[in-house]
Amino acid sequence: MDSTAYIVVAIGVLAIVALLFVYFGSKKKEKKLSKLATFALILILTGVVFGDSRIIAYSFMGLGIIICIIDIILKIKEKK
Repeated sequence: MDSTAYIVVAIGVLAIVALLFVYFGSKKKEKKLSKLATFALILILTGVVFGDSRIIAYSFMGLGIIICIIDIILKIKEKK
C-alpha cells in the first residue's frame, strides 16, 4: 500500500472513533477540549494535509503527539 492508502485508512478510523464518541458520549456531561488538545489536533490534521512532504507531515504529527502527551500529564497532575 502506498502512503495515500494509509492516510485514507487513518481518516476512516478517526471518523469511526469520532462517531462512537458522539453516540456514547451524548449521555454524559459535555467536556470541552483544552487549548493544548485543540492545538495538538490541529497539528496532527495539518500533518495529514501535508502528507506529500514526509518530513513536514511527520514533524507536525510528532509535535501534535508530544503536545497531547503533555496535556494528558497536566490533566493527571490536576486530579491529584
